[in-house]
Amino acid sequence: MKKLAFIKEIIILTLATSIISAAVFFFLMPSHASVSSIAGLAIVLANFIPLSVSMITIILNVFLLIIGFITCGPEFGYKTVYTALLMPVIMGVFEKMFPDFQSFTGDATLDVVCYIFFVSIGIAILFNRNASSGGIDIVAKILNKYLRIDLGKAMSIAGLCVAGSSILAYDTKTLMLSILGTYFNGMIIDHFIFDQKLKRRVCIVSPFEKDIREFILSELHSGATIYKAIGAYRMKEHNEIITIVDKNEYQKLMAFVDKVDPQAFVTVYKVSEMQYTAKSNPERIFD
Repeated sequence: MKKLAFIKEIIILTLATSIISAAVFFFLMPSHASVSSIAGLAIVLANFIPLSVSMITIILNVFLLIIGFITCGPEFGYKTVYTALLMPVIMGVFEKMFPDFQSFTGDATLDVVCYIFFVSIGIAILFNRNASSGGIDIVAKILNKYLRIDLGKAMSIAGLCVAGSSILAYDTKTLMLSILGTYFNGMIIDHFIFDQKLKRRVCIVSPFEKDIREFILSELHSGATIYKAIGAYRMKEHNEIITIVDKNEYQKLMAFVDKVDPQAFVTVYKVSEMQYTAKSNPERIFD
């Protein structure tokens, strides 16, 4: 099982890295924009250094990988080593296969839009697997870990520094494309990562509290907390059951509640972040 899980992980990381590499080569490089990536910085530096974009990318990545290992832990580091080394290799293959490639769209603005869409998908997949493509992603991960900044905003902050570098080699239009592209890239990454991880805190008051509690524990395999609540109108005491569930669990829970008690009083809150002990760990007992 561990071997199959490892193979699956490698396939996912390779696919995500291939998506990012293709987005950089086919859309970012023709636009000359420097959008939120080390590859974008490499595109600018290639105008002053007699090295290919892929070679500059790997040099910058090695430096940032060392920092990533130290600050974000070995799991993040090992996965990022693989993706960071794979990315310039794939880009190098593209450079050999399409030596004079110009642009699919013929328009720099449209190239940037296409780049943002595809690269955001690839980066979101990597972040959700506790990995990154290296470079600016490592900086964003560090900001997220130590300053609790959302990954999309962290990408935008780090990326704006890279975007500003485009003025060294290109005109103001390219600079504005780089800055706007970096901003929207961060927003889309937050959508793919933050919205997918969003959970719901569901509070239920119902005379069928026992049935609902059993469903949560047995069917959803989730936890719940029971509070004593007193209704202000009749001053009667009720049990309020509270649980935190993901999107799929929420749909199953609400379908069950509608079935056993359509008149149940339910309130729902969005939960963006949780800190708790995993079920695989020994149960924590409060004295």
